[in-house]
Amino acid sequence: MKKAFYQFIEHTADIGIRVKSSSLAGLFKCSGLAIADISARKQKTHYHKKHRIVIRQKAANVEELFVNWLNELLSVSAIESLVFEDIQINQVNENFVDAIGIGSDLRNYKLNTEIKAATYHQLKVKKTGLIWQAEVIFDV
Repeated sequence: MKKAFYQFIEHTADIGIRVKSSSLAGLFKCSGLAIADISARKQKTHYHKKHRIVIRQKAANVEELFVNWLNELLSVSAIESLVFEDIQINQVNENFVDAIGIGSDLRNYKLNTEIKAATYHQLKVKKTGLIWQAEVIFDV
């Protein structure tokens, strides 16, 4: 996967990204896939089984939902030893997301950077005109 769907933003100690999309669903999907793109590089596939995991989050506002979403992806990835190669957003609004993460066995990847968590530091999630944009800092 190419990183054309996100950009790095400068941060002294951690990793920051900016994601833009024409929809809130696209924003959530691209941000989730950015985690995999930053964290790991695909090697030869030895373990072919794809894992489909339902991920649902609720929150009081879109910023909280966004951070909860990213942290849930990180948590499930670590617990299940997966890298999410695709994400299907079934439903999303500013307070709820229902998605399916499609993951591949971590043994098919070489780890690059361990992302510990998405943070609220300098967090921005906003809609300007027809474009959704998010900026998030990952603790590494």
